[in-house]
Amino acid sequence: MRKRQQAPGELEQVRAFVNTLDIEEGEDALGTPGALSAWLTEHGLLGRSVRATAADLREALEVREALRELLLAHTDRVPAPKAAATLDAAARRARLELRFDADGGHLESCAGGVTGALGRLLALVQGAMANGTWELLKACRRETCNWAFYDNTKNRSGVWCTMETCGNRAKAQAYRARHAAA
Repeated sequence: MRKRQQAPGELEQVRAFVNTLDIEEGEDALGTPGALSAWLTEHGLLGRSVRATAADLREALEVREALRELLLAHTDRVPAPKAAATLDAAARRARLELRFDADGGHLESCAGGVTGALGRLLALVQGAMANGTWELLKACRRETCNWAFYDNTKNRSGVWCTMETCGNRAKAQAYRARHAAA
């Protein structure tokens, strides 16, 4: 069982969204359009009366996996070239616009439905990029995990969701490989 490492502020919603797929356990909290609607509603991103479609689900899963690829880049992996293009297209569909108010400027999705909800998530990503917290949201380096976590290490060099699980497994695997070769 992984410890829940929350990200600061609204960035936690992005971390939670990426973690709707537990690769290690093979469980996807967004397995159906209804599950997607429920998750987005529960996280305040979608109105209760809006129901996701199969096309909405495909878009949401594409956005989630593109975000995961960007988080993997934060742990020294090269992101898939398609990730940025996928997020750019989602931002265009969400019609993200810069809005100004008494607190300053922020991005706002002008689209409705699930597309607008995904746009609100992307606006949170941009806000985290602006305030410097984005690069500390990472995905676990273990290919069988890729769990999103917020790097709370002193030197910001964390690469595993937790040292107790993935870190120890990776180190044990490396140790066995070194001794098997010897």
